This record gives sequence, C-alpha cells and structure tokens, in this order.
Amino acid sequence: MARKSWIQREKKRQKLEQKYHLIRRSSKNEISKVAEMSEKWKIHGKLQSPPRNSAPTRLHRRCLATGSARANYRHFELSGHILREMVHTCLLPGATRSSW
Repeated sequence: MARKSWIQREKKRQKLEQKYHLIRRSSKNEISKVAEMSEKWKIHGKLQSPPRNSAPTRLHRRCLATGSARANYRHFELSGHILREMVHTCLLPGATRSSW
C-alpha cells in the first residue's frame, strides 16, 4: 500500500496539470509558429512560468487497489502483484494463469 500522502500529492499534480494544460499547449503552438529566436525565448519563458508540478511528465500511473506507482499494467490499471492475485482467484476474465 502506498503512503496516503503520495497518493494525495499525485492527485494534486493531476489537478495542476489540468489547470495549466491550455497554457502549455498554446505556448507550444506559438513557439512552432514564430521564426525569430528572440521571440521563441520570450515564449519559452512563459512556458516555464507555470509550476513544475503542472508538467504532464511529472504524473505517474498508480494502481487502483494499492496506489503503488511501480509495475502498473495500463490495460488493467493494476500493479503486477495485485494483477497476479486477481488472475489466480479468477477475478479477471480472459487472463491466463501462470505459476512459477
């Protein structure tokens, strides 16, 4: 189980990313349209003005059951050991079991 503070921090980052998404997208579009380097540097400064935690690269996928940020499967949104337990108890249809 992940710490609750980590999960809350991730939720805060998701809210910030949604808040500043349009600002980042519009700045990136402006940079691609402008030809002069001096103008690009000014727009780049605007792009750096939002908080760092609002960047989409700071977001992590987390397990729905435990909140763990490691070994997540995108299709199931579960971490590896929870996925394995659910497959062994036949809670996920279509998944084949393996034992080692």
